[in-house]
Amino acid sequence: MQQKKYFGLLFPLLILVFIVSCNNNTSNKKRNVFRMNFNFGLSSMDPAFAKDQGTMWADVQLFNGLVQIDSNMNVIPCIAKNWKITNDGLTYEFNLRNDVFFHDHEKFTNGKGRKVVAQDFVYSLNRLIDSTVASTGGWLFNGKVAKENPFEATNDTTFIIHLQNPFKPMLGLLTLQYCSVVPKEIVDFYGKDFRSNPVGTGPFKLVRWEENNVLVLKKNDNYFETDAQGNKLPYLDGVRISFIADRGAEFLEFSQGKLDFMTGLDISYKDKLLTTTGELQPEWKSKINFEKMPFLNTEYLGISMAKQDCEALKNKKVRQAINYAIDRKKMISYLRNGVGVAAENGMIPNGLPCFDANVKGYTYDVEKAKKLLIEAGYPNGKGISEIKIYSNPTYSDLITNIANELASIGIVCKIENTPATFLREAMRKNEVGFFRASWIGDYPDGENYLALFYSKNGAPPNYTYFKNTQYDKIYEQAIKETNAEKATALYHQLDKIIIEEAPVVPLFYDELTRFSHKNVSGLTKNSMNLVILKNAKLN
Repeated sequence: MQQKKYFGLLFPLLILVFIVSCNNNTSNKKRNVFRMNFNFGLSSMDPAFAKDQGTMWADVQLFNGLVQIDSNMNVIPCIAKNWKITNDGLTYEFNLRNDVFFHDHEKFTNGKGRKVVAQDFVYSLNRLIDSTVASTGGWLFNGKVAKENPFEATNDTTFIIHLQNPFKPMLGLLTLQYCSVVPKEIVDFYGKDFRSNPVGTGPFKLVRWEENNVLVLKKNDNYFETDAQGNKLPYLDGVRISFIADRGAEFLEFSQGKLDFMTGLDISYKDKLLTTTGELQPEWKSKINFEKMPFLNTEYLGISMAKQDCEALKNKKVRQAINYAIDRKKMISYLRNGVGVAAENGMIPNGLPCFDANVKGYTYDVEKAKKLLIEAGYPNGKGISEIKIYSNPTYSDLITNIANELASIGIVCKIENTPATFLREAMRKNEVGFFRASWIGDYPDGENYLALFYSKNGAPPNYTYFKNTQYDKIYEQAIKETNAEKATALYHQLDKIIIEEAPVVPLFYDELTRFSHKNVSGLTKNSMNLVILKNAKLN
């Protein structure tokens, strides 16, 4: 009894020591706890609700799934060693590792994390389509997996997914944090409180979460992945996450060395860090690391094909003229400090393996734009009524620039600034004819961008209400194609149709900006904007 009493006093003390060590900024050589900030908050750590950035960033440290993505956005093994897909594309069979264990927890036998088996994946993926759970990830499998027995475990290391129809992007879907494996007995024990008591298999495990204040994770000494030399991951002893909402204050913490890492570029400090060509300002070059990489986000202007306040926008040549009238490269340089790539190749962004620079979109050509307006019957824009461009205030500088460029070919625009939530609802209801939007990839497959124009999809994602019989036919063929090369060729055909019909004006393919101090290395690159810390080091 006396021994238990002393342990009860000692355990909180050990936690306190760990927290203090996380805040110790005196020596980078002594400290091996990575410090970062979630300016977007954190609502849950339950993978079934991994719909927002905070949950995804936390879950990628705490959990694993069948598969994962590498730095080139290819699907690679994780808990599944390998897999095979039947020729008809309806059955996916995964062969699992037998050396993966859940984090230690008192509800497991002797408090030791038990081995992950195929039945755990049956349970975890069924949670996503269980109406009583009300997961925000139900869309991944609803209408795609078989209605009866969609997930099956034939033994401890064989897990099978049965589909209703072939769906080529399925492997990409399985890389999402939604598809992480969780232990049923722990979820049952906590119920809804599993959101704040996560138990997974990931490289780190939870120590403490004070909502809106601090999140502390520590190294999982029983983690199954190793580096290329066979060394156990992760290298870090822990992670300390703060929740500073103000981007300017976050930058101040980073500049003072109180954060090891920062991502994103806010207007409050973008000119302090970067030149107009997207390079670090000279005074920062010796102090921090800077990385730019593709981000699966295409920014665009959408044109409703079903409802139009401006009659001229129903004319394809007018839509094409608008595409030619915008100087995308100048926009990137002067409005975004060189962050982003001019969208001159269609809707599929350059961060995906299926991106092809040979798919030619629109480049800046004012003379061609004017010629198209003449061919459309609107010389110098004469006869085109004022066009309203709907956007939200965050993009006012970008939309003002676009309006000025369209004015140069005789098209007069009026900017309607609307809060983002109201604008999305208006887009959904087809109440706006010309609008700024973006599409951030849900999963690493080009189909995710092409689904925006499939006529059988509602809004979202088909906010333009685009309808084209040839497009629909090729799209349906593409998602059933199990050969990756053939599917990619079909994707390119679809992108070319969108370029020709011009229901959208692609503006730029976004890029991620990452800033870290010189002692940081090993941050895994990816275009899904995930901060993966299992390979990170503090040198």
